Amino acid sequence: MQYRKFGKLDWKVSALGFGAMRLPILNNNMAEIDVPEAIRMIRYAIDHGVNYVDTAYGYHNGNSEVAVGKALADGYRKKVRLATKLPSWLVDSRESCDKFLNTQLKRLQTDKIDFYLLHGLNKKFWENLCKYDVVKWAERAIVDGRIGHLGFSFHDDFPVFKKIVDSYDNWTFCQIQYNYVDENFQAGTRGLKYAHEKGLAVIVMEPVKGGYLARPPQQIAKLWAKAAHQHTPAEWALRWVWNHPEVSLVLSGMSEFRQVEENVAIADKALPNSLTADELSLLGQVKDAYKSLIPIPCTECQYCQPCPNGVTIPRIFSLYNEAIAYNSPDLSRRRYNLFISEKERADNCTKCGECEEKCPQKIAIPEWLEKAHELLKAKG
Repeated sequence: MQYRKFGKLDWKVSALGFGAMRLPILNNNMAEIDVPEAIRMIRYAIDHGVNYVDTAYGYHNGNSEVAVGKALADGYRKKVRLATKLPSWLVDSRESCDKFLNTQLKRLQTDKIDFYLLHGLNKKFWENLCKYDVVKWAERAIVDGRIGHLGFSFHDDFPVFKKIVDSYDNWTFCQIQYNYVDENFQAGTRGLKYAHEKGLAVIVMEPVKGGYLARPPQQIAKLWAKAAHQHTPAEWALRWVWNHPEVSLVLSGMSEFRQVEENVAIADKALPNSLTADELSLLGQVKDAYKSLIPIPCTECQYCQPCPNGVTIPRIFSLYNEAIAYNSPDLSRRRYNLFISEKERADNCTKCGECEEKCPQKIAIPEWLEKAHELLKAKG
């Protein structure tokens, strides 16, 4: 296992962290974790050098923290730094923060969370947390020993990311989505470098884009076959992220034991600046090939926003594009119905045409919104 510096701390983190968002389940039910198998997987990872385990209040309907707590019994808690997250969207008072944290401590069978994150920050969630001065609350939780260090995970654009980083001098770390297809998405490379320059440890989530990049369509597989040295698509994705020296840790959400074995083995070679020019060129070709599979040429420039009817056009197009390009309609459908409110969905479009006039790409937006909603709406 390779280890890397964790921001300003005098501690090194394993290049691979165990993300407990996609634990093995029973009966195709995300709330029903196969706990014995999850314990086996987490302990195998720790036995092979992983020293960072990440979960969250809402993962697996709240049962991820319970499973992780069981996995870290029998002395395993002492071998790792533990991270979990405050559900930002549920906070309605400072008192609610205490309620969530105390529940998490009980679930995880511990008296301290080493790394505590404000979960999934975007402009809206951050403004809500600022309203209740949650950072001040977290500082008190650090003083009373329930939290070790404070950070945040992020899902919005770079300007929002920069504002959050700059708003507080004592962030220890941040967590961003980053992979070779999404290097300019959300915080992206700019965010990675900016946070690193400010002294924050940077944790990367979705290095394999939720598993999308591990299951390439035929035309992508043909490109990978040209490589001088053969690796699995998942290994290429992980190696690309680890190639960045600014990355402290890569989280992998592993749902099968073989994935743990494979990722631990790959992490032994997780060196920065280790990809050759030819390998980087090939990764660029694969990225371009994935982009060519996207049906809607939306660049998420936001010129179409705000929609007079509240439709969140770029986010909907992103989900539709992923559903088509990665042949994953079920996952995009789940995200559409879980993360986009009814007021923001595509069926609120009245075809007024205002967005089309503003769109630099001249996209037939109302037509594509109709197609997107038809594919992504919940099945009745």
